[in-house]
Amino acid sequence: MDAVIDRTYIDVDFLKGEIEHCYGDQVHILADPVSLGQLADLCSAETIQPGFNNLIRELYQFLIRNVVMKEFPTETVNVSTRMAAVSKYGVWSGRVINKKTKTITVNIIRAGALPSQIAFDFFCRILDPHFVRQDHVIMGRTVDAEERVVGAQMSGSKIGGDILDSMLLFPDPMGATGSSTSEIVSYYKNNVLGKPKKIFAVHLMVTPEYLRRMKKDHPDVLIYALRLDRAASPPHVLKSKPGTFFEEESGLTERHYIVPGGGGFGELINNSYC
Repeated sequence: MDAVIDRTYIDVDFLKGEIEHCYGDQVHILADPVSLGQLADLCSAETIQPGFNNLIRELYQFLIRNVVMKEFPTETVNVSTRMAAVSKYGVWSGRVINKKTKTITVNIIRAGALPSQIAFDFFCRILDPHFVRQDHVIMGRTVDAEERVVGAQMSGSKIGGDILDSMLLFPDPMGATGSSTSEIVSYYKNNVLGKPKKIFAVHLMVTPEYLRRMKKDHPDVLIYALRLDRAASPPHVLKSKPGTFFEEESGLTERHYIVPGGGGFGELINNSYC
């Protein structure tokens, strides 16, 4: 039998900037035809290096820019332009991102290494670099005999300080089961000094299973994603607004791979197939 197509991305209103859903205010699934087209290219079997990583860079810069635009604090500035030398009107006043915003991005090795580096470099360009930090953690999924994901285990870290009053980001391409993200967020909450202002999970794609896990474990985490993948849902679900039949939605195979998905991004980013 032919697969039923999810109506979400057929009828999406791009002018709203995000898709409509019933997952709650903490979930932001962006709606941008350019990025959706690039993500479709990224997920195509024909896309290889270096094009693959180039697309990752463009997509994550768009994602992080949206997080900053919608969530980061602003301030009013008065800036003298070059015209100030010849005119008293050569001063621009307006609201901009506060450059002294403490910001931390966490590299979850290995799929998260490139996205986190992209975020770190971007923050160093738009903020005062003295307020920007990148942490590194080693984490892997644990699976059962049927190769289904049953959890995640952290095996090492390099954390550069406290997280007090910070904007704390976890950029990782695939939000599949939520095991890794939930585990690392719990680790930071329970083991790293200080309470952040906001916590963000930033993904290229997420599944309903991921959203259910994160809403249960960490309802305070703000989730930003480019695409919702729920192709394993029943036909009546795929015809409905996302989240209407939340408990019936699915975007995973029996082995917990995302569908429609795009394959193992950790392997593809690093040209490693083991």
